[in-house]
Amino acid sequence: MKRTFLTTLILAATTSLLLAHGGVELGPNGGRILEFSKDETMHGEVTVKDGKFNIALLDKDMKPVSLDKQEITVSTGDRDKPTRLTVEKDKKGFSLPVVAEGQWLIVQYRSSPDAKPITARMNYDTGICSGCNKAEWLCQCKD
Repeated sequence: MKRTFLTTLILAATTSLLLAHGGVELGPNGGRILEFSKDETMHGEVTVKDGKFNIALLDKDMKPVSLDKQEITVSTGDRDKPTRLTVEKDKKGFSLPVVAEGQWLIVQYRSSPDAKPITARMNYDTGICSGCNKAEWLCQCKD
C-alpha cells in the first residue's frame, strides 16, 4: 500500500513538472534571458523586432556589454539536419532571422574566436499563456 501511494505521488509530481511553464527570466528590455556563462556573469537578452531576433549581451548586473571579440553561431530545425542562421553583428548586439513557430533556437556563444562555446537553447513558442497573456517564450508564470 505504501509503495503504491509513493509511486503515485512521484508520478503526479513528475507530471506536474512536465506540464509547468517553469517561468523564464526576462531582461531589462522585456526579452528572454539566455545564459552565456557557467557562473551567470554573461547573459544574452533575446527580443524580436521587425521580423528579427535581436540578442544583446548583458553582464551579471543585467547592464549592456560592449561588443568586441564575442561571437555567436545560431542554428534551428531538425536535430539530424540543423539549419545554420545568418547572424549580423553591430555595436548593439547580434541580429538574425526569426525561426518558425515551435522551432528551437540554439545559440552558441564565444567570448572570443578561440574560446570554448557555451550553448543556450530556447523554444520559440508564440502561443499565448492563459495566466499572463504573454507569448509562451516570454511567459513568467511559475505553473
